Amino acid sequence: MNIRQRIAKFAQYQRTMRELSALDQRQLQDLGITRGDIKAIASGTYVGN
Repeated sequence: MNIRQRIAKFAQYQRTMRELSALDQRQLQDLGITRGDIKAIASGTYVGN
């Protein structure tokens, strides 16, 4: 992975973290995730129930 790809991947991670973190508990529940799942989702390592 070159530097441009790493920067793009990190930018996507930050964007996902920011957007999911802005949701309230009910919105997260509607999506079927918890606040504790956000980091795994943003990093692409989330394994759903």
